[in-house]
Amino acid sequence: MHPDLDTLAAVLEEPERLTLRRLPLAAPGPEDVVVDIAFSGISTGTERLLWSGRMPPFPGMGYPLVPGYESVGRIAAAGEAVRDRLGETVFVPGARCFGDVRGLFGGAARRVVVPAARAHAVDPDLGERAVLLALAATAHHAITGGDRAPDLIIGHGVLGRLLARLTIALGHPPPTVWEHDPGRRAGATGYTVTAPGDDTRADYGCIVDVSGDADLLDTLIGRLAPRGEVVLAGFYAGRVGFAFPPAFMREARLRIAAEWAPDDLTAVRALVAEGRLSLEALITHRRPAEDAEEAYRTAFQDPACLKMILDWSACS
Repeated sequence: MHPDLDTLAAVLEEPERLTLRRLPLAAPGPEDVVVDIAFSGISTGTERLLWSGRMPPFPGMGYPLVPGYESVGRIAAAGEAVRDRLGETVFVPGARCFGDVRGLFGGAARRVVVPAARAHAVDPDLGERAVLLALAATAHHAITGGDRAPDLIIGHGVLGRLLARLTIALGHPPPTVWEHDPGRRAGATGYTVTAPGDDTRADYGCIVDVSGDADLLDTLIGRLAPRGEVVLAGFYAGRVGFAFPPAFMREARLRIAAEWAPDDLTAVRALVAEGRLSLEALITHRRPAEDAEEAYRTAFQDPACLKMILDWSACS
């Protein structure tokens, strides 16, 4: 195995069993780049479902797999058609370059091979904060995909905080955020975070849910104004359902916000560069990649962990 065509990667061998092992890499083509990853983030939503084995089946799902879709690094090699990209600092939303090991999502590795179009140039000064661009783009997609900005957000994790910050950055009134965990209610900048039971309002025009709780929809519909909208921006392992009469009486609308598009990433990069969107105070935990197994457990089991970063810089 040529040393330039392999990598150290975090591999979910099966639910709740993660190893760090060396994998072969696909040979890069003329429009591909090889990225040396410096940092990758751990998602407490989608990746938690992969970790626990509760991810619903869909194309590409299966074990063993390399998780991760929040990675940032430097282009170390480039194909003939993209030589001008050498040396760029880039955000990479995952990769599929590990031979028989599935890349779902494939970003938790020291080195990846991806089409140049999937390596998005970022400001090197962002450092580890660049891993947050995927969630920021997801938040932007949820906000701009409908007719109304959110006035209620469910959940004050990283995605909920970015939704609130983006709502304000885009010129809309500050939203209210619901959070059950008292330890997560701190950290609001310019908006209000409250326990759901302390909020009696029932005329919200747009509620964005990032809790991943499939049983919450009836409660949210009951808090809508007539013709209000509920946006499902989390990922739900269980069946999502609701009682029809309350939704009928309100003429409620339901929207599902899927993954971000390139335009969303472009928009949030500009907002960050302009100083209108802050990525500060969102990364709470860091571990060297050698401690990946411990890092994943901490990310999923410690409520104080908003965002865990794996540092690959000391790996070869």
